[in-house]
Amino acid sequence: MPRPLGELEDSVMTRVWKWNRPVTVREVLEDLQQERSIAYTTVMTVLDNLHQKGWVRREAEGRAYRYEAVSTRAAYSAALMNEAWTQSDNPAAALVAFFGMMSPEQREALRDAVRMVQGPEETPAPQNPTAENPAVENPAAEKPAVENAAVENPVGENPAAAEGETGR
Repeated sequence: MPRPLGELEDSVMTRVWKWNRPVTVREVLEDLQQERSIAYTTVMTVLDNLHQKGWVRREAEGRAYRYEAVSTRAAYSAALMNEAWTQSDNPAAALVAFFGMMSPEQREALRDAVRMVQGPEETPAPQNPTAENPAVENPAAEKPAVENAAVENPVGENPAAAEGETGR
């Protein structure tokens, strides 16, 4: 599991990910200098550290190196989220709290992502009572526990706190 990047490492990797091509220390330096005063050797050290940690690969070009990301920002973010989730002693409550923090646009993006992972043949049909199916009286009772927990814990409340957990 990756440890979170430090502030300067993140600034450097943001550029490497955004540019999506092999980059030199000089290119990263010049872009960073638009935001802050920073030395060439500092950027070189950060990129060398990122190489040693496995975040970038490098290829010699004359007396310098070109650095390229080993994985995407999305993969990095997913690994951080997965680590945080698996460290929870109540993963369902952690997911409910996380979903409760999301904007409507983020929840829609999550639904789209689930549809992509499941594929069209696995996407469940909506469980709403209809005239054709009067036997379905309480659709919430048939939903997975995580969805029921979301209904029972309004946005803004910490479900872990309700269970006496401190989160530590």
